[in-house]
Amino acid sequence: MNVEKSNVMFALLRSVLHSVFLSDDEKSQINKQMQTQLLKTAKQHDLTHLIVIGLNNNNIFFENNELFEKDIFKAVYRYEQLQYEYDNLCATLEEAQISFVPLKGAVIRKYYPEPWMRTSCDIDILVKEVDSEKATAILVNDCGYVYEGKGSHDISLFAPSNVHIELHYELVEDGLANEASEVLKNVWNVVRTRDGYSYLYEMPDEMFYFYHIAHMAKHFENGGCGIRPFIDLWILDHLNEADKEKRDALLEQGNLFKFAEVARKLSRIWFEDEEYDPVSMQMENYILHGGVYGNRENRIAVQQQKKGGRVKYALSRIFLPYDVIKFHYPILQKHRWLTPFMEIRRWFKLLFHGKAKQSINELKYNQNISDAKADETKEFLMSIGL
Repeated sequence: MNVEKSNVMFALLRSVLHSVFLSDDEKSQINKQMQTQLLKTAKQHDLTHLIVIGLNNNNIFFENNELFEKDIFKAVYRYEQLQYEYDNLCATLEEAQISFVPLKGAVIRKYYPEPWMRTSCDIDILVKEVDSEKATAILVNDCGYVYEGKGSHDISLFAPSNVHIELHYELVEDGLANEASEVLKNVWNVVRTRDGYSYLYEMPDEMFYFYHIAHMAKHFENGGCGIRPFIDLWILDHLNEADKEKRDALLEQGNLFKFAEVARKLSRIWFEDEEYDPVSMQMENYILHGGVYGNRENRIAVQQQKKGGRVKYALSRIFLPYDVIKFHYPILQKHRWLTPFMEIRRWFKLLFHGKAKQSINELKYNQNISDAKADETKEFLMSIGL
């Protein structure tokens, strides 16, 4: 994204978050071509509705704005649908006497100017691992949910309305986002029940803030996290009741303080018009290039450095670590000795189910990353504390 388009996009987001108008200079930069580019980039980050609101509020449109206003209606509809399923999910788990903690958008959207402005594609709930199978069985057998599969830290389900549910039993897996997992393993010792509930728990502010930073860092290591978590971060940083000292103490404990500081600065650059520095510019390029879920190029470049170079990265893709492959083949959790056979099974699956080309392309990209790019990525990771 060029600098001019980036500046205008964040000016529009500031306009929405602060409920202010663009300056005459900012408005003069937006023509029909710029509008098209802005909406294209906003779609990649699931922020079209906010950019449309910003354009509408500043009376800037070069085409029939009814077409674009549909994105606002879609955002409102998604929110209402998610909220309906969220309420049902909470009631079901409460009735089943299963302890649970709402995560991510379900918690933070109430701090937005309007809750529907904080879009999301799924509902994230934390349950205790010992309760995860019971909760899944109830949702599938009693509520008509469709079981999609179990991953390294969550169980994926779809509600009858097709809303995606992620039933987490871990918040961040070991080995990701520095020492985040060591801090987050303590979550059940610090949560408190919400008023009016017996089994719905809430994290204290500092733990929720730490989890947000850890989740950003985790996705950052896997290719990018998009713009939305930076909006969330900026909003969390401006809550009156926040205790920054408690937040920072947890960040230090999880070795994420440096990453948090860089992320905070970028959020201020974007939403308060603070001045850039070289690290912020590099982080911005990485985020904007990656889109809402990150991309393959970012992920491979970072993981190559995290794994220790081209060869070690390639080996990690050919031979999945036990802690990863055991979730692809649950039988390994009881019979670890079958791991080599499951590795071979996975290779055949890749070869005969259309994924061999994708895997080969990843290995080729890994091999073709230049030494200069590798050194740049390594220095960048050091500069942001990852």
